[in-house]
Amino acid sequence: MTLTRESATRLLADLAAHRLSAAELMEATLARIDAVNPAVNAIVALRDRDDLMAEARAADQAPRRGPLHGLPIAVKDLVDVAGIVSSHGSPNLANFVPKADDILAARLRAAGAILIGKTNVPEFGLGSHTFNPVYGATVNPYDTSLSCGGSSGGAAVALATGMTALADGSDMMGSLRNPAAWNNVYGYRPSWGLVPSEPRGDTFLHQLATLGPMARSPEDIAVLLDVIAGPDPRQPHGVPHQPIAPLEPATLKGLRIGWLGDWGGAYAMEAGILDLCDGAVKVFEELGAHVEELTPPFSSAALWDSWITLRSWQVGMGLAPLMEQPAQRAKLKDSAIWETERGLAMSAAEVHRASVTRSEWFRKAAALFEDYDALILPTAQAWPFDVDQPWPAAIAGRPMDTYHRWMEVVIPISLIGLPALAVPGGFGAQGLPMGIQIFGRRGADRQMLAIGAAYHAATQWPQKRPAM
Repeated sequence: MTLTRESATRLLADLAAHRLSAAELMEATLARIDAVNPAVNAIVALRDRDDLMAEARAADQAPRRGPLHGLPIAVKDLVDVAGIVSSHGSPNLANFVPKADDILAARLRAAGAILIGKTNVPEFGLGSHTFNPVYGATVNPYDTSLSCGGSSGGAAVALATGMTALADGSDMMGSLRNPAAWNNVYGYRPSWGLVPSEPRGDTFLHQLATLGPMARSPEDIAVLLDVIAGPDPRQPHGVPHQPIAPLEPATLKGLRIGWLGDWGGAYAMEAGILDLCDGAVKVFEELGAHVEELTPPFSSAALWDSWITLRSWQVGMGLAPLMEQPAQRAKLKDSAIWETERGLAMSAAEVHRASVTRSEWFRKAAALFEDYDALILPTAQAWPFDVDQPWPAAIAGRPMDTYHRWMEVVIPISLIGLPALAVPGGFGAQGLPMGIQIFGRRGADRQMLAIGAAYHAATQWPQKRPAM
């Protein structure tokens, strides 16, 4: 196995024991980026090679700063990093170089990571297809004519191709789960509040999006989660975190799992996806879990109506300052303008009604978790599509009425902030990856990762690497 294909857990152990130097690892990382990134465009705003090598050599001479000491990491381009262009995929910020780190970058740096550049995103993270006017598109390493998903598409591709061992993502509407599925890696959406974002604007009301870790195994995800999780005293909803790494796989014998499939036909699925996901779910039965197919526990229409109201309200409030300036508005993509105009037009009563629905679903889900240890859904409804296509206009003949309706399968989790691990499920007839999402009650983060670790030990899907 080449150095850049090793697990983060192994690399960090070797760095700590001085069996591997940070300079050696940086050299291998930059060589891998040189070899692969031109074909996939996952790493952007890469720092100067000489500066990175100097920082790695300095790390070899310095006392260990933390658990990620000497590990190269590229940070998602929705996170501001001091000294690195942080464009958020927008031409409005194409030359923006922050003077200070966002909290996630600061925690990575404090843990000893070497921040080498950025991973590519859609503009402002909108849409599960990674392309923008600043850097262009990131492509799928299993077929470079296809989308890699998004918005954490650059992160997922960097992991799949061995350019990084760990990556950060963020997730509002499946933004780290969908690309995990399409690139055969793991993505973790933690319980809402466990991983704080930078405290910009309102920190009380908006509870849809979260940051989270991505990796090639649940064990590696636990390592990164321990670094980025924990309260921020500037924010009101922080959740205490007890370290999870080193992660031990769960014993699945007797575990109660509910399989939700396509939510009783509510979620359109392209051919082959449900069959592949059924096969992945059977792994849990083979490991001793009791799996039961469930009928839809809540109205899909009610969930969707609640979701698009709360999402547009949150996105719209965030982008409103750009909309007020004609020169900046003119540079926004159509989906950003659509979301913002919807959000700005909403009444307080509409938002309240949407949150009442959210509260009803939370109570129903809490009751489900009295009977089941975890629930499972497919991670995506469509296979990776043509990289030049903005978004799927239809799935299995069913028209999609918004730019994000094709990602509807992720919203039962996002709407109420549940912890969810996106795991690889195998490959379809065309050789493309797909996955499932395992989710549980709020606060069950250790349990979800431990269940995922048992599944990973039995499947090892990320070992089936793209041919590049």
